[in-house]
Amino acid sequence: MTQQRPYGRDGGRNRSGRTPRDRRNGTGAQGARSRRTTHQQHDLLHGDMSREPISRRVLLQGALGLGLAGGVFKLAQHQIFYHDINMERIEARRTTRPVLYAKRGTLYDRNGNILATSEDCTNIALNTKNITKKNRKKVVNALVKYLGVDREYAQEKVEQDTSWTYVARKVDQEVADELMETGLAGIEYEPAMRRVYPYGSLASQVLGVVNTDNVGTTGLEYQYDEALQGENGWIVRERARDGSYIAGGAYQKQDAQDGEDIVLTLDINIQEAAEEALAKAISDSGAHYGSVIVTVPSTGEILAACSCPTYDQANLSEARTEDMNLRVVTDAYEPGSVFKALVCGMAIDLDLVDTETEFTVPAQVLAGSDYVTDVDGRDYTMDMTVREIMRRSSNTGMILVGSEVGADNFAKYLDKYELGKKSGVDFPGENTGIVRSRDEYDGASVAAMSFGQSIAVSPIEMVRAISAMANGGVMTTPHFAMARAGEKLDWSDGDKRVVSEETASKVADMMLTVVDEGTGEGGQVPGYEVSGKTGTAQRASESGGYQEGSYMASFMGFAPTRDPQVQVYVTLDGTPHHSEAAAVPFASVMKTALNVLGVKPTRVASDEEE
Repeated sequence: MTQQRPYGRDGGRNRSGRTPRDRRNGTGAQGARSRRTTHQQHDLLHGDMSREPISRRVLLQGALGLGLAGGVFKLAQHQIFYHDINMERIEARRTTRPVLYAKRGTLYDRNGNILATSEDCTNIALNTKNITKKNRKKVVNALVKYLGVDREYAQEKVEQDTSWTYVARKVDQEVADELMETGLAGIEYEPAMRRVYPYGSLASQVLGVVNTDNVGTTGLEYQYDEALQGENGWIVRERARDGSYIAGGAYQKQDAQDGEDIVLTLDINIQEAAEEALAKAISDSGAHYGSVIVTVPSTGEILAACSCPTYDQANLSEARTEDMNLRVVTDAYEPGSVFKALVCGMAIDLDLVDTETEFTVPAQVLAGSDYVTDVDGRDYTMDMTVREIMRRSSNTGMILVGSEVGADNFAKYLDKYELGKKSGVDFPGENTGIVRSRDEYDGASVAAMSFGQSIAVSPIEMVRAISAMANGGVMTTPHFAMARAGEKLDWSDGDKRVVSEETASKVADMMLTVVDEGTGEGGQVPGYEVSGKTGTAQRASESGGYQEGSYMASFMGFAPTRDPQVQVYVTLDGTPHHSEAAAVPFASVMKTALNVLGVKPTRVASDEEE
């Protein structure tokens, strides 16, 4: 009997029960597990790429291609699309381009006196990359000593890590030169210009101011900024990495083109007299504000203009915005009885009345729902000529004159006087006031406007309108600029006839009576015929109606009556006094203006007047 035994090393089976063939063929239990594993996992590294839906080679090539395309696109952006920008950035790091400031044009008065000019100065900056730790203290000490800056501020600036930081701007050239002599590395000097006003705060509201960049922001500095400013130049200099200039490096220069000089119509002596007289009148009358404007009625040239309170250009930190306004242009008021001269001009020009036309004037007149009376408190009826109505400044009498004119003609002449429209003055911020159109009139409109209420206009508008009575019926345009860049300016395009020469002469003659014998006696100037008209307007209340005991006192006039050379308008706003408060500064300013201009007397002054 043959004995069976397991296959040995040379037999067929091992302990696992698998034959060598099983192992080779992957049969048996382990082979089955191996086949299952192979089915579930895909060997990306060693698998058969020919059986994959998308070849790994294609994926790899695509990824490489996209990366290369992105790099090329980015390179193209910098080399083609951003080339100019990149070159500018490189150039900005390599060079410096400081501004060469143009010299701003000079403002002169009519006699050649310098009112505003520009002078060289220096901006002081630091390049802290050139300041060694050893020299920091020396630099700080120098900044404190020469520039007067706070030590803590100087220390903070020195410790910054920058190639350019300003320490002080528009430093006196002498001070900058002294600082430069210290030879301290890291302190940089930039040429600059600054505006100076040789007469201090005189005419500050007219002249205005400029900002740090020498750009006009108010007044005539703003009005004529484009002409005055000129065109800045520049210097291109090459710098090293530490910010220092390279000797023999790139250098280019574009010279600045200075601005135009402008000669103004102002006379500095008349301007000074006007400001002094106004300040005294404000103090004496207790008014809140006031203004004065002096013109040549035949040309519209403004000899002086001011408001009070005023401000100092050298101390802008303490200046109030309202004090920087030239109120003769920027504010509007009810003109009060000064307006009566224009109403008389309407009536005479329409041939409805003459200077000696007589009216029976009651003590009070109903205007709308209000009764109007005269300031003198008259309680009886009087017969008055138009001249007498003007002499007494009768409100009730002027209402009768206005009623003769009528609403349609009244509106027509307001338009001819161009009230409610810009006067054409070369100054920013003109207020055109409030003037009703004809279709807005109510039953009281003409009556109220006849004595200067229910209408608001700026003083510059009133000056233009009244100039017609001083200039043979032709209004002229008030203006400040006389010549630019050596060329005289022509303002005659703004001239406009509004009444006949005969009408203007009659109104001027009645205004002479007002000063010689009537309410305007305080405006007399010894040796001269003066035509004038007083004005007392009640100040409107915020709650409606008018304030008690608060008026705008005014005085408008010109001289000499037969050949007017000077026109003056004074307003005092918020005073408890009537027009007599404005007559005093009017007479003072008129006297100075006539003397300064060399106008010969038209009368022999009596001993009493002298």
